[in-house]
Amino acid sequence: MKMPKSLLLALSLSLFAAPAFAEEGALNISYVKSPFNLPMMVMKEKRILEKKLEPKGIKVKWHDIDSGAQQATAMASGSLDVGGVLNTTSVQMANAEGNPVIIIAGASRPTDVFGLVGQENGAKTFADLRGKTVVGPKGTVLHQLLVAGLAKEGMTINDVKFVQMGIPQGFSALMSGKADAALIAAGALVKAEQAGKPIIATATGLVTPKLVMCASKRFIEEQPELLKDVVAAQDEAYDWVMANHKEAIALGAKEQGISEADAERLYAWSHYNKRLNEDDIKSLDQDMDFLLENGMARQRVDSRSFILDSAME
Repeated sequence: MKMPKSLLLALSLSLFAAPAFAEEGALNISYVKSPFNLPMMVMKEKRILEKKLEPKGIKVKWHDIDSGAQQATAMASGSLDVGGVLNTTSVQMANAEGNPVIIIAGASRPTDVFGLVGQENGAKTFADLRGKTVVGPKGTVLHQLLVAGLAKEGMTINDVKFVQMGIPQGFSALMSGKADAALIAAGALVKAEQAGKPIIATATGLVTPKLVMCASKRFIEEQPELLKDVVAAQDEAYDWVMANHKEAIALGAKEQGISEADAERLYAWSHYNKRLNEDDIKSLDQDMDFLLENGMARQRVDSRSFILDSAME
């Protein structure tokens, strides 16, 4: 029996149609506590999002995914609805590849959380790094920090031996003396400094890291009311951190397994925010230039195209 074309088309569409959620009756969101995303930690520990969604019959499912690129991929595949915290470099790269990851709220501008650390008797400036081995994660704000610092000295990435490496591995390479300098962040940066390793530079004055909350385009279009709930939960968590500083620091220290003194330092370095502003747009445009110049994006993407109007001040 030959199936009518109209029935065949309907069946095909039903097979490939994307659901409103990554999972029916549940909202899947990534949990990103690194480098020191205190509002996100508070949101999860205080069950702020659950209190908004569970009365509507929606279960909240948290997924530990630190990598911005992996979060973007998960949103593209439909296994994740909301990216709790992504760096905007990952957002730009995803959109340049045709994966519409949309910024729905701000998170932080942690300029002092990201740094380049050297050896005790080694490089003290970017100029000292010529011919030296520098390790760190490629295609990130840390990579951009290195390129920007070298450029100020009339140098390029080719003037150093840059080895792609994750932050934990980079920290280990630095501590074991296998690297002359490492691009690290947050707790690793604090530990390296405590071990006597000199901080050559932080992102301050070189690049502006921007961490944001994102969602898949499909979720935004199909669940506008739940989108409002997610952003409201983000805002509530931020407000709670601001109003309950001591308790928030204690919570963050416990969650990350660090001292409250170190948590205070990371808090001061993080510069939390609810929304993006026009300076962020200018910074995003500069970041896009960096991605294109370094072959990390194949096409320019307008910054405004992947930011909801409600995510701006």
